[in-house]
Amino acid sequence: MSTHATPTPGIAHALTRADGRVGSEDGTAQEPASADSTTNRRQRYGQGFLDTISTGWAERPDIAPPPREQVPFAAARRERVSAAFPGKRLVIPAGELKQRSNDTDYPFRAHSAFAHLTGWAADSEPGSVLVFEPRSEGGHDTTLYFRERADRTTAEFYSNAAIGEFWIGPRPALSGVASDLGLATAHIDAFEGSDDDLVVGEDADLTRFVSELRLVKDDYEIEQLRLAVQVTADGFDDIVRELPRIIEHPRGERIVEGVFHQRARSDGNAVGYDTIAASGPHACYLHWTRNDGAVVPGDLILIDAGVEVDSLYTADITRTLPVSGAFTEVQRKVYETVREAADAAFAVARPGIPFRAVHEAAMQVIAARVAEWGLLPVTAEEALAADSGGQHRRYMVHGTSHHLGIDVHDCAQARRDMYYDGLLEPGMVFTIEPGLYFQADDLTVPAQYRGIGVRIEDDVLMTADGPVNLSGGIPRTADEIEAWIAAAGV
Repeated sequence: MSTHATPTPGIAHALTRADGRVGSEDGTAQEPASADSTTNRRQRYGQGFLDTISTGWAERPDIAPPPREQVPFAAARRERVSAAFPGKRLVIPAGELKQRSNDTDYPFRAHSAFAHLTGWAADSEPGSVLVFEPRSEGGHDTTLYFRERADRTTAEFYSNAAIGEFWIGPRPALSGVASDLGLATAHIDAFEGSDDDLVVGEDADLTRFVSELRLVKDDYEIEQLRLAVQVTADGFDDIVRELPRIIEHPRGERIVEGVFHQRARSDGNAVGYDTIAASGPHACYLHWTRNDGAVVPGDLILIDAGVEVDSLYTADITRTLPVSGAFTEVQRKVYETVREAADAAFAVARPGIPFRAVHEAAMQVIAARVAEWGLLPVTAEEALAADSGGQHRRYMVHGTSHHLGIDVHDCAQARRDMYYDGLLEPGMVFTIEPGLYFQADDLTVPAQYRGIGVRIEDDVLMTADGPVNLSGGIPRTADEIEAWIAAAGV
């Protein structure tokens, strides 16, 4: 098998940083910064330090942890990938650290396909690669390549601030990860890419397959999504309790974001996506993440937030709250219309129906109500016409549902006939999230509607008996929302 010198994308055998954080393939240190170096971050080591830094350390026990819970599930997923690509060498990179500014990086998150197929999630190592090596008799051997922790006698231990344990803390050993994940492991330096490799992110068929593999969740995935929803629900409770402090701050949207982030980091891994804390007319901007506005009594605040747990599975939930604790008459009318649309989507969701039918059911309600309010130049039936209509979409431009899992918009590389035009199956997890948005400067609606934005989003598990609303424990109706706020003493 021919090899080439250029590493497969996502695999870095050398790290060279603007601040002088340098490592090499063999783990040896680079020369210290010279007197005329352009960096002020690298300092020379004295000979005394060099003579003693590798001594005086306690032995590190070689502990083999028991296999983690997801090991059999990840193994079953790998078997399906292997069966789909007989005789092909497959490469699934975890990805590399991404620079945020100068010498700081964004927090590392492994590629979703890598995490799904290895079971290595929040604790995975940057630069790792999962390789499916075809066997002559059929099937594949799988090996996880990563940069093992450096021996303390090497310069990598103390001089490389990107990967050295002196800087970033303990790193895993090959044997420990092998036991933990139930996978063969090898040092990343032993990995060689080939021109014939199929690489996730480069090969369309492999990328599509590993995306479609997640359309139906296994029992472990469903358990993790339930956990993510529960922690997210706790985060929403935190926000409601903090409403007085949120209202007091001139950038109350930031306080909402911070309160939720604290729950996400304390009880999970992180937020699954940038929190939308959109108060007043900001709620009409679908992806408002600036979160720099005031939260004013009399307005609504739309909060779209989800906790990503340590397995990397995430919730995606939206609630719209009256800041003062009670909806005005117009706010309630818009809110309950959105809930009616959501309930209509729930009513049609059953195994065997097209996924797009969920959206169509919600849009029938939206079109009927905005026509009833005199906001359309045509009838609801004319607006719902596939080719000539769409006038109602001005007030709800987004779709009603998307798949949910290890990505907030999961399975995004799946074929249309497997996703939007596919049939619902037990084990699928998706959102139902209709909305109505009347922007502050939209002259097609009466003044009393302008600046009102409402979305209600729930996370739904399809079972053989129909949909289960995983987030149904979070108040949904206008009356429930008001009671929720009142019970918090706001």
